[in-house]
Amino acid sequence: MSLVARAATFAAVTFCAGFLLGTTTPGFAQELSPVQMSTLNALAVPQVPTIQSPAAVPQDAAPAVARPAVVQVQPIPTETATAPDEEDFDSLSEAVAAQDHAIEDREMRCLAAGVFFESKGEPLTGQLAVAQTIINRTKSGRFPKSICSVLTQRGQFSFVRGGVVPSAEGRSGWTTAVAIAKVAARDLWDGAADSALFFHARRVAPGWRMQKVAAIGNHVFYR
Repeated sequence: MSLVARAATFAAVTFCAGFLLGTTTPGFAQELSPVQMSTLNALAVPQVPTIQSPAAVPQDAAPAVARPAVVQVQPIPTETATAPDEEDFDSLSEAVAAQDHAIEDREMRCLAAGVFFESKGEPLTGQLAVAQTIINRTKSGRFPKSICSVLTQRGQFSFVRGGVVPSAEGRSGWTTAVAIAKVAARDLWDGAADSALFFHARRVAPGWRMQKVAAIGNHVFYR
């Protein structure tokens, strides 16, 4: 047999042996278990995340409503007691009755003395008008700035002797004069002559060319 024929025969035998071996021996793919195959497939195929469905909500459940935060506001403290100077009175007599009879200073004593000596025994409205006239003079700029100086000014008040305001403490009507002085000084009641600067007794007629404000009790008041 020639060399070529031998080679051809060898090739044919080899081919046949390989064919028989392939039909009787399991291949690589057949030796893999199902678990290994699924692992390979998982690596080869992109993983897509699954969307879980929301939990079922009962149809009759009320929707949640956002509630605003509740802020506790502390009330602003107010004055429980009213200051004596800010009290409201229904009448002048009530305002007078609410005052004490203590004398705080020299100015209040002078004012009470002016009320006492000029209008003792007159209606409360007349006594108040005298007190207001004296106070108005201290604010006008035309008279001294203190009550005592207004009373002791020369030729203004006949009850003043030698520049000295006499005392009336302890005499009948003094406590009322003190209360009237306090009502006027604290502006607790609006009198009919609250703008007056002058007054004279009804029994005289000085012929003043001033604006008449009121006639109360035994006095006529002007400004």
